[in-house]
Amino acid sequence: MFKRALVVLIAGLMAAWGAPAWSQVKELPWGTSAVGSSGHKALVVLAEMLNREMKDYRITVQPATGAIITMKGYATGQFEGYYGADIGFYEYANDINRFRGFKASVKRPLVQSFWSFTIEVGTAVHSRDKGKFKGWADLAGKPVFTGLLPWDVRAHLERAYGALGVKHQYRQVDLSAAGSLLQSGGLEAFIIYTAGESAPASWITEASLAADWAALNPSASEIEALKQLGFSIIEVKPDVFKKNVHADKVILLPFYYGFHVGLDVPEDDLYKMLMTIEKNVAQLAKDDASYAQIAKDMPGFQRKGVASSVDFVPIHPGLAKYMREKGVWDAKWDARIAKK
Repeated sequence: MFKRALVVLIAGLMAAWGAPAWSQVKELPWGTSAVGSSGHKALVVLAEMLNREMKDYRITVQPATGAIITMKGYATGQFEGYYGADIGFYEYANDINRFRGFKASVKRPLVQSFWSFTIEVGTAVHSRDKGKFKGWADLAGKPVFTGLLPWDVRAHLERAYGALGVKHQYRQVDLSAAGSLLQSGGLEAFIIYTAGESAPASWITEASLAADWAALNPSASEIEALKQLGFSIIEVKPDVFKKNVHADKVILLPFYYGFHVGLDVPEDDLYKMLMTIEKNVAQLAKDDASYAQIAKDMPGFQRKGVASSVDFVPIHPGLAKYMREKGVWDAKWDARIAKK
């Protein structure tokens, strides 16, 4: 009798102490953009912190060819987290461009849950050619690399070019070759961008070693036209790029990006995740300058991100809870909270 009771006790202790401690860890494969991109670097930093601070989750960073691929991957069950921007949500909601015909494949809807930074896009030409260009209109007919086909930065810059009527020749190139092609004349221009108004993508830094590029700002009339068409315009200090960009200022067009999860991550877990990010945001910004914006005002930035996409995708209840607590929630968004 005693031996049997002892066996039962030991089995119970093993069940209580051993199995759940392992089985309760939730795997979270999180999609992001390609290695060398701003999104990949930022998620690596975020995942390292969350894995350290939130023991119930094990996040693995899953690089893809672009944020759109991770959005589609989440919707079809490939990823549990994804990298998504307002322009991607816009295309998804309207079944256009890169999401045209995709709705039939959706197994679970996209949800916005954490806004991390803006990405700001612009254009560069070779410094030797800077005098040839007075604005973006002069790129008409020229070979330009605006980013990899699935990329949101490409979609946003192409959307701006299209709004201005700039009919350039798109060239798809390997990221590692962009600088040398600009140097040799194979390209007349390529996209430049920063994350959080602070950090250029690493491939752009590498391209700077192969070619002395100069920032090509839109002309004053183009800036005014873009503003009239609803584009946001900002000025970034040249020293952000850590090179001579041959311009006193760099004009870029920002849009909102975030690392999102869906309703498989419960409300309380996402709330805890957001609070954990806020607690560690200073270190995040130190490890990756992309997070400088949320380091200044994380609640306020969530409000701006939500406002950018509230008409396109619903809001995770964990994000709504966080925003209410921080006093940045708008009651008119109540009907946009996602339900399982």
